[in-house]
Amino acid sequence: MTLNRKIAPEFKTIEKIDIQHAVEHTLSNGIKVFTIDSGSQELTKIEFLFKAGMYYQSQPLLASATNNLLETGTTTYSANELSDNIDFFGSFFECSVDQDYASLALYSLNKYLDKSLHYVEDIIKHPTFPKDEFDIYMSNKKQKHIVNSEKVNVLARRRFTELIFGEKHPYGIAVKDEDFDKLKVEDLKAFYKTHYHSGNCTIIASGKLSSNLIDTLNHFFGKESWGDVGLIQSPSVMLDTTKQRTHFIEKPDAIQSAVRVGRLLFNKKDPDYFKFQVLNTVLGGYFGSRLMANIREDKGYTYGIGSGLASLVNGGYFFISTEVGVDVTNNTLSEIYKEIKLLREQPVNNEELETVRNYVLGQFLRSVDGPYSLADKFKAIWEFGLGYDYFENYFKAVKTITPKEIQELANKYLQEEDLIELVVGKK
Repeated sequence: MTLNRKIAPEFKTIEKIDIQHAVEHTLSNGIKVFTIDSGSQELTKIEFLFKAGMYYQSQPLLASATNNLLETGTTTYSANELSDNIDFFGSFFECSVDQDYASLALYSLNKYLDKSLHYVEDIIKHPTFPKDEFDIYMSNKKQKHIVNSEKVNVLARRRFTELIFGEKHPYGIAVKDEDFDKLKVEDLKAFYKTHYHSGNCTIIASGKLSSNLIDTLNHFFGKESWGDVGLIQSPSVMLDTTKQRTHFIEKPDAIQSAVRVGRLLFNKKDPDYFKFQVLNTVLGGYFGSRLMANIREDKGYTYGIGSGLASLVNGGYFFISTEVGVDVTNNTLSEIYKEIKLLREQPVNNEELETVRNYVLGQFLRSVDGPYSLADKFKAIWEFGLGYDYFENYFKAVKTITPKEIQELANKYLQEEDLIELVVGKK
């Protein structure tokens, strides 16, 4: 049969999404391990998660510095020895930290997993935080911070979370130049002692897993408690969202203005979260969104504009973000509010909604392709104490949302007087 390329492929809607579930195990010392056995390559990713994100730090930079300096030396190996030995076995190790969790991840060939975990165990259990490595790290970070502080989009991002959560809230604290000089090695050691221990550790393993993986993890991390095991206290903090609606930071030499519009909202545990995601996609959540069609394609004010709903464990917020020429900043803001007003006043037509619906479901399908993606999807619900029914509810909400519901959500959450506006640029 000859393929006729003049005829478009048949369009099919996504009726159901099946996701491979993580399997729960418990090591001898109580550490929970979640495994996703999938994939065809003899590769495994082992991710160690700790409640040690920025939400738990007592001063700026503490969580990220502690996490990033774990691999700069242990009681047995120097930073170079750790790096060289992990590289020798074709493995890759990375540290990362976000607002809520700190992560240490190892990617390894299965046949060398034991040998690679030997070094990871030392990094996690016996870091020394060498003073010279600390000084180099802080110097580099400070220099990068100073350079970035000249960029309008960076200034807007920092200031916007301050306005949303409050300048003293862990999600809102912005790093200042002087913070780099205040942090000491002793602070990192104390933070490590409090947060990096077996009582605060969860492991997610994904890939083509070996049959003895749990025994291997038990050997390195589960035989006994390690670290200074204690209860992790969540900070007692108050939200202090700004009451002022419009804000401006002047950068006299700016060629472009960074624009942020948004508000404090909810995270993925809220019942309105699923359907608001559809509303957000219509407004600015994909390349064919209304904001892109208007402000990029029609007006030519920007290369890109988007909106999103940031879901954090202890809060969430909605935002619209773009950079535009200083001469069209006010026009851009007018068009943003115009598009939001249209959502409040006119129902989305069925054709646009169907396009967005299929885009959202298609993106979801792409996001669960492969073992590491499945692990990330599981982590995204585990962090919030949610189960796999979250995805079923998400799928159902996207499939059944109506134009009337989108309009009701826009009127409930996107009234202009509730939105915070920030511009960083030149008057």
